[in-house]
Amino acid sequence: MRIAPNSKRENIKRNKFLQMKTKHLSFSSLRKKSSEINLSKLKFLPRYVVATLDLSLLVIALGIVFFAFNTINVSYYQTFPLSVKILMILGVNLLFFKIFRTYTGVIRHSSFIDIIKLGFASVATLLSLALFHYCFEFFTGSKIFIIPGLLLYSLLSFTLLMLFRIFIKQIFSSFSVKSKFTHKKKIAILGIDEACISLGHTINSDSGHAFSLAGFLTEKPVKKISIAGKPVVCVKPSLRQAISSLDLDGVMIIGKKLSVKKRNEVVNACLALDIKIYNAPIPEVWDPTSDIIKNIKIVEIEDLLDREPIELDSISIKEDLEGKVILITGAAGSIGSELVRQIALYKPQNLILVDQAETPLYALELELQESFPHLKFKTVLATISNKYRMEALFKKHNFSLVFNAAAYKHVPMIEKNPREAIIVNILGTMNLATLASKYNVQKFVMISTDKAVNPTNIMGASKRLAEMYVQSFQHTSGNCTQFITTRFGNVLGSNGSVIPHFKKQIEKGGPVTVTHPDIIRYFMTIPEACQLVLQAGTMGDGGEILIFDMGKPVKILDLAKRMIRLSGFRPYEEIDIQISGLRPGEKLYEELLSDTSTTLPTHNKKIMISKDCTCDFEVLEERIKHLIRSAVKAEDKKLMVRLLKDLVPEFKSENSIYESLDTKVEATLTTKRNTEVSFL
Repeated sequence: MRIAPNSKRENIKRNKFLQMKTKHLSFSSLRKKSSEINLSKLKFLPRYVVATLDLSLLVIALGIVFFAFNTINVSYYQTFPLSVKILMILGVNLLFFKIFRTYTGVIRHSSFIDIIKLGFASVATLLSLALFHYCFEFFTGSKIFIIPGLLLYSLLSFTLLMLFRIFIKQIFSSFSVKSKFTHKKKIAILGIDEACISLGHTINSDSGHAFSLAGFLTEKPVKKISIAGKPVVCVKPSLRQAISSLDLDGVMIIGKKLSVKKRNEVVNACLALDIKIYNAPIPEVWDPTSDIIKNIKIVEIEDLLDREPIELDSISIKEDLEGKVILITGAAGSIGSELVRQIALYKPQNLILVDQAETPLYALELELQESFPHLKFKTVLATISNKYRMEALFKKHNFSLVFNAAAYKHVPMIEKNPREAIIVNILGTMNLATLASKYNVQKFVMISTDKAVNPTNIMGASKRLAEMYVQSFQHTSGNCTQFITTRFGNVLGSNGSVIPHFKKQIEKGGPVTVTHPDIIRYFMTIPEACQLVLQAGTMGDGGEILIFDMGKPVKILDLAKRMIRLSGFRPYEEIDIQISGLRPGEKLYEELLSDTSTTLPTHNKKIMISKDCTCDFEVLEERIKHLIRSAVKAEDKKLMVRLLKDLVPEFKSENSIYESLDTKVEATLTTKRNTEVSFL
């Protein structure tokens, strides 16, 4: 299309005007930025720099003492040269700085606790040098230090160090720092202990972040008091009323200081007022090389599980793991990788980590090299369905324990691909169990799922058949391995779980999809699940299925609503929730026990023993091999599923194309019963 001359000239003029305006804006913004002092962007000084500055102050304090003593003509003891005595004083002082960890904090965020640490270091220096002086005098008759001089040095050095920190704090708090946040979130900190006060001072002293401290909340009865210039409000009798009185945008809690029950009360009160809840790290894990404020996060749904903390028998776990060679399959998965991290803390002799997922396995390798530099481990890219590859590992390494966390677990995906579930979940487990027994592995721990109980999908049925095989293997002649099965429900945050899925949907603005309004699930965090797996490994004698206490089941619709509200949105208004319908093989509720199972308690109240009927091993093994041969050779999915149903009679498909197989079986059984009745 041809442009008219006038239009062309107008476009050229407009472009020139925009270019000039852009240059003007850039120049003015640069000039504006150059005139600002933004101390919040300064990097934290390394610890050795702070130590050097402190050493300089100690030298100054010594110089003042010597100057004062020289003025009044004090003579020094000649037992050691003056330079040696100076080095002794400075060395002991720096040693106590390290012992009392005076460099774990950040100078600009120094608190009363940091000053106390300096005081302890100074007093300890004085006492140690005085003790050395008197001991030396007692054994040799010679004196080293002038004690009043040491006392004066300690007072002066402590004063200079304290004033230095106060000066740095005032420098940062006095300068006007322009924040990139136009509207700061008014928050109140829950609690008035030292950690909460220290966090409050940190928020007050650095304005280059999104928070503005409005006050403190406490359960203690208080009357018109303030901390750091901010009011302290009692949350009794009404937490909601106390929060409303401060006109807040959010409430901040520190770490895991509150019980889950109390944390949920605070969250419910805040959600009712459309107020956000933030979680700050506990002071013990504050990293002086990073901004504390950046580590403040919105409370996650995982923080609100209504359950008691797990009590572990660390001694028995240590006896099982320390100095042992351990095989972990599925090591790069959610459960497997957390098992690796927890087992690494118990100092095993060697860890062999097997997974068929290349990228996650490499990521795990890099993580272990960084987090556990002294850990001896080896990553192996392989699948457990390859018996020859697995046997090579068993031959090379004298395994004491095997943790089998390798499995295909996504219900809808496995419903479409039954062959892979048979090859990995069943054949892979058979391979490992056979090799564990053959090479006299002490314990074999299989990680199963609640979906194996009265399964309604292929994934659950494949895991149930693997359970049956492992259980029956326990009683074969010549077997010395203890086969232990652990069974638990959904794991929060694991790959493919509902929580990450909901988070992604909320980040995109919705809608959040729930398969059914009445669907419920048991939930457990990844660390919880792995802790119980390790504990279960120490308890079993072999052949048991250990059931974990999963707490109360959670309604998925309620979970979705709460996640939306925790993200700062209103369900159905700002983020919609849609019912998508049950997926193939999915059921409304999960079970941890079948109808024919009974349970026995253990010494750990969160772990129970399920007593299930076991099968004849030789018959079961032959029938499973027939199933596997059909899976390898045939492409007939219905044939595979029918054979699987024959082996797991309680497997009844739901919302699946394989429901017709159950109908045919029921029809056959009905015909058979009618024939028997008519014959009689």
